[in-house]
Amino acid sequence: MSFPVIGQKEIALFFFPLMLNVQLMSVSHSIINGALARQSDPITTLASFSVAMILHLFVASPSYQNHTVTIAMVRDRRSLIGTTLFVIAIASYVSVMLALLAFSPLGDWVLSHFLGVEGEIAKGVKEVISLLVFLPFFTGLRGLFQGLVIRARKTSLVSLATGVRIGALSLCLLLGGGLFSGVQLAAFALLVCIAVETALMGVFAWRCRLPYEQGEGRTIAEVFRFAFPLAFSSGLQQAIPLIISAIISRLPDSALALASFGVIRGFVFLLAGPLRNLQQAYLTLVKSAADYRALVFFFRRVSVGTGLLMALIAYPLNAPVLGQLMGLDEAMRDYIALPMAVCALFPLLYGASNLLRGMFAEQRRTGTLGKITVIKVGYLLLCWGAQLWLSLPVPGIALALFLLLSAELLELLYLRARSRELLPA
Repeated sequence: MSFPVIGQKEIALFFFPLMLNVQLMSVSHSIINGALARQSDPITTLASFSVAMILHLFVASPSYQNHTVTIAMVRDRRSLIGTTLFVIAIASYVSVMLALLAFSPLGDWVLSHFLGVEGEIAKGVKEVISLLVFLPFFTGLRGLFQGLVIRARKTSLVSLATGVRIGALSLCLLLGGGLFSGVQLAAFALLVCIAVETALMGVFAWRCRLPYEQGEGRTIAEVFRFAFPLAFSSGLQQAIPLIISAIISRLPDSALALASFGVIRGFVFLLAGPLRNLQQAYLTLVKSAADYRALVFFFRRVSVGTGLLMALIAYPLNAPVLGQLMGLDEAMRDYIALPMAVCALFPLLYGASNLLRGMFAEQRRTGTLGKITVIKVGYLLLCWGAQLWLSLPVPGIALALFLLLSAELLELLYLRARSRELLPA
């Protein structure tokens, strides 16, 4: 059966609502960072929230592939039940792990011995995590609902739900000050706004009910076999910023480096994060080699544009965006300007990797995605050992972004080498 070749307009109509969705999600983190920057002792507060989010993302990351699993696997009632069971199982595991980090000595050990974080920063991290223990159930179901809506090609509904989330977040930050302050206020607002987003996505998924495709359904066991390597890979991916934070937390400028890394990662997520949706675009749109070439052309244009925007924020727009909008003082803006400009390369690397990840997921080769993530983590651990041995006198943020970019380049080269036989015919 032949399919018409997708055009740039069709790709844009599918992709840009998803791009807007990720950017709106990023805006929520930037709003929180902006609120924390205006608190008393902003360096400690920003550092605490940054470390807490990195730790939370690492523990909760197995659930962040739920929309990809849903798009690839849900074809009938049986596969929908299997995917839902997978979502609930992963959410339960993540919730238990967060509770252990927040309320048991395990959290103290991880923060002090692994991440090298102590004192007021460690206290703030545990306060955030304690309020987010049940968040995995909301984010897990949100991914399931998003996958159903994306398969129906109603991607604008995903962005609409995230827009409502931004409004709920702003309202919580405005009205929650009587109950919470500092990082606790940020965690409370994040939990409530994601719960609102998840409820709305559930309504949209129900209204976008897909017709069942006879003969293509997957058993519960098949769903789990496909999904677990993706969950494993997603978990290890989030170990990367965690390991980087552990490395820079032991440097002389650790507090400033951690706070700056959190701010830069927020902008990287805002501008380059949408390119992770190239996985969903490949799974949904690519039916031939011509479709693949069209998607590659689209990706190159978007990645160059987002990279240029990051460079503009680093220098020409430094004062209005980082200063007036984010509330950062001049010293911190100068500290992060050059590293942020270098991060203009990240969208190209990240987008290309995610395009290839979509290819491997479509071919059910999810084990390969797990392997490269193990390789990336091993590379960072080697770099950590080298830094401890050599004690190189480098700024913490410069080392952090070198590790971030080089690890992404390593993944791209590996997937590119393994993908030649998978290109659509």
